[in-house]
Amino acid sequence: MATPFPGMDPYLEGPEWPDFHSTFVHCWREAVADGLPNDYVAKIDERVYLVETDPEVRKLIKPDVAVSRGARPSGARASGAVATLEPVTMRLEIIDGPRELFIEILRRPELSLVAVLELLSPANKENPGRTEYLSKRSAVLRQNVHLVELDLLRGGQRVPSPKPLPAADYYYLVAHAEGRPDCQVYSWNLPDGLPRIPVPLRPPHADVIVDLAKVFTTAYDRGRFGRSLRYDRPCPAPLNDDQRRWVESVIAAKATT
Repeated sequence: MATPFPGMDPYLEGPEWPDFHSTFVHCWREAVADGLPNDYVAKIDERVYLVETDPEVRKLIKPDVAVSRGARPSGARASGAVATLEPVTMRLEIIDGPRELFIEILRRPELSLVAVLELLSPANKENPGRTEYLSKRSAVLRQNVHLVELDLLRGGQRVPSPKPLPAADYYYLVAHAEGRPDCQVYSWNLPDGLPRIPVPLRPPHADVIVDLAKVFTTAYDRGRFGRSLRYDRPCPAPLNDDQRRWVESVIAAKATT
């Protein structure tokens, strides 16, 4: 079953988003890889938000294992004398949180990092994850690396900008390494079809042009989202009154076909 919407499906902005995010990133990677010159590769990497004892405190690091520290055994001595210590039995606590995939474009043969491609998600558009994502984002922007950010969510905070972004529902930002602090902002609205977007490489290679509509359709089909999305319920995306009426009209028209 195809999505009833001409572009982004706002019903994905709900419980299905994590599955869609992962599926879309894989499809996006395939589309980019198909257009790359032979001396480039596109790989998927993952970050994990690890939740500490205080759920409001998170660290944006690679998957790891945390060990809690227990009290000193009562028989232990603080001096430098040799002593036999009784161990304290402790549990290894695997602290897990939201996982997110992103794409890295690498230049062969040294596999130097050329570009990072991000599909934004609720985890990095709202705190506490937003603070951590912006920290990682700043680290990328300080390198000789292109940064690409695709925002297909109506909800959440937009990426920081010294001046307001164009009024729109969805955004695609390209921050060329050689062009910063400027970046190119592509924007479109809910009723629009998804555009063709550029993915930058290093000179003298031209941008790879990716058909975002094809990537979305492939991800939607592979994830069988037409079977799982509940179009008979209110749309989970934050919409204004005009947008909600438009969404309802699209769903009603689909139901009659």
